Amino acid sequence: MLEWLIIGGGIHGTYLSLVLTTRAGIPRDRVRVLDPHPQPLACWSARAVNTGMTHLRSPDVHNLDLDPLSLFHSARRCAEPPETCFAGIYRNQPSFSFFQRHAMWVMQQYRLADLRIVGRAERIARGAGGLRVETADGALEARRVLLAIGPSDPYRPEWARPLSTQPVPLHHVFDSDFQRTTLPPWTHAVIIGGGITAAQTALALAHRAPGTVTLVSRHPFREYPFDSDPCWFSSCLIPFGREASLARRRALIDRARHRGSIPPDVLQQLRTAVTRRALAAQFATVQQAFVRPDGHLALTIGNDDGAQTIIADRVILATGFAQERPGGQWLTRTIAELELACSACGYPITDRTLCWHPAGLYVTGALAELELGPAARNIIGARLAAERIMAVAAAEYRSASSL
Repeated sequence: MLEWLIIGGGIHGTYLSLVLTTRAGIPRDRVRVLDPHPQPLACWSARAVNTGMTHLRSPDVHNLDLDPLSLFHSARRCAEPPETCFAGIYRNQPSFSFFQRHAMWVMQQYRLADLRIVGRAERIARGAGGLRVETADGALEARRVLLAIGPSDPYRPEWARPLSTQPVPLHHVFDSDFQRTTLPPWTHAVIIGGGITAAQTALALAHRAPGTVTLVSRHPFREYPFDSDPCWFSSCLIPFGREASLARRRALIDRARHRGSIPPDVLQQLRTAVTRRALAAQFATVQQAFVRPDGHLALTIGNDDGAQTIIADRVILATGFAQERPGGQWLTRTIAELELACSACGYPITDRTLCWHPAGLYVTGALAELELGPAARNIIGARLAAERIMAVAAAEYRSASSL
């Protein structure tokens, strides 16, 4: 039987597998990561490439190594010019390529790819001495299971949903089958969204074909360095943890998140591109959309100044993820079968150690946000979760080993 089975091999699952097999002292053969992809960070990397991300929004101390300063110390090995390794107002946001190389180095150093099992969880049930995770290839038994599940499905506005089942040039940047780098040539591409994802995608497409891209945002650009205040990495979590009402915790999270925002460096690039007419930007809401006889999409957009119709032969939604609990139907069934406690918003009610069920079910990422706050989904959220889980994991393993 495994000691720990991690479901999900993205940023959180990969980092927690490192912590459990090093700092918690659990033998490598007793820890496994279940993920549909053979390579770590597969989904995260694909999404970053699709958006045209050049630099991370997170600072360099948010990385996959045990040492928060590891990425900073690795800068001397950066193959890029020093000024491009880091960006941002504090020059501490690593380039995507630099971060990726460092992450691969960490995974090679600790042989984290060896811990992976390719598969997809379909059900979690009670087992003898722990939990049983069922997959299409059989069941896995573990004393402890950690849910490190990524975001929910991509969000599609109401007007776009009927078009999603038709053969039209409409994509979501986070669709699993979308590849920005292999898009066929277009005459007019329209990006829908007002946050960093939409801005980066628009900049990437405008770089490929200047003057052919329009960014449509339903609100003026919102400038914030991070998607929540850095105090949520530390000091703000103290009063948050003292808040007994889960409804008020949810309200605090919602208020703290700067949804649909853009950091200063990306916003400056966007404004420069607009000034140079490499791309256009309109603040309006899509009111309706239909397919023309030539296969192009006609979008009626409107604001306080009136409405107009724009024609596009490529429309890309950059509208983030649906605001619902990750995991989908299989997790919903597991919640019912194990009678797992959920708040009114549908998210797990855990203890301080992020334990969701006394049989040994733990959570990280978005599923842990009622305990870890608005940064729970981010890279720092993996480190915050590790602090909670590591101590109990090490203590439980020592206790079990002494029996």
